[in-house]
Amino acid sequence: MFLLFLAIFPRIPLDARWASPLRFLVLALICFVCWPREISLRPSRWIACVGIGAIVFGLWIAPDLIFPGYRNSVLFSNPLVGHLHSSMQPAVLHSAWDLGWRTARAVIIVPIVEELFWRAWMLRWLIDTNFQKVPLGAYTPFAFWITAILFASEHGPYWDVGLLTGIVYNFWMIRSKSVADCILMHAVTNALLSGYVIATAQWQYWQ
Repeated sequence: MFLLFLAIFPRIPLDARWASPLRFLVLALICFVCWPREISLRPSRWIACVGIGAIVFGLWIAPDLIFPGYRNSVLFSNPLVGHLHSSMQPAVLHSAWDLGWRTARAVIIVPIVEELFWRAWMLRWLIDTNFQKVPLGAYTPFAFWITAILFASEHGPYWDVGLLTGIVYNFWMIRSKSVADCILMHAVTNALLSGYVIATAQWQYWQ
């Protein structure tokens, strides 16, 4: 439902000013309706989640800060993984309204959708296709590494930090056995990264 909506939304004729909040509200409704009721929404390890989320944020920006031009190498810019770019329109970059909604989506919607998909479903489905029999946080090396690698692949030119992030997030799911804890951790990473992107105009992080 999430991907289908993202695919059809740009084709819906809407006033540009209301497109961002409407997209956020519809995606939030999808998350609410589809949330598995047997999974708690309440994080139990707040401090650890915030700390790990902040560390992952550091992992994301460290290579480019330490090694300027790092992502211009063929490892991170090629037909397979793509090239550094931002999908955002120039007008959006100067709109606090649109940037605010983009940040809200990154901090609230994306962590819910991705943690339900990667940590709550795929980690378990790779262990047993009847995944509901598999407890949250179950571990096998195959499921752990395949999930981390696939998670990395969706981050294009940032596949290296995407892989590290996938490893950390998978580890925390296995350790905490809580989707809510993983969502909070992911939300902290995205909040810090969004703030960094806006403050420094490093729009390429928002692909």
